[in-house]
Amino acid sequence: MKLPRLFGLVVLNVILIGILIAIAPQQVPLTLYKLSLVTLAGLVGYWLDRALFPYARPDSFLERIAFKNTRNDQVFYSDVFKKGQELAFSCSLVRRAIIIGCAMLAMGLGA
Repeated sequence: MKLPRLFGLVVLNVILIGILIAIAPQQVPLTLYKLSLVTLAGLVGYWLDRALFPYARPDSFLERIAFKNTRNDQVFYSDVFKKGQELAFSCSLVRRAIIIGCAMLAMGLGA
């Protein structure tokens, strides 16, 4: 069985939280509070991007193509770039990452 992505970081976080509980248990509520604020800021940044750029979402630059398996007639789907939209697609991804990152940074610095 293959381990999920970033499983090592999850184990590391659990170990660090255990150390935090052992050393300074009074800091656990503050840590969870700050974690929830940063997570909420990421969600707000995502929805802010969707609201500000409704016609330039990254998935609007992709099209779905169906592939049929000749052995068992199973259909697979793949998303590919629309012709000439590669730069717009990559710019929309970078724009979204910047907006979400800035929202998380602002929340982290302000909290």
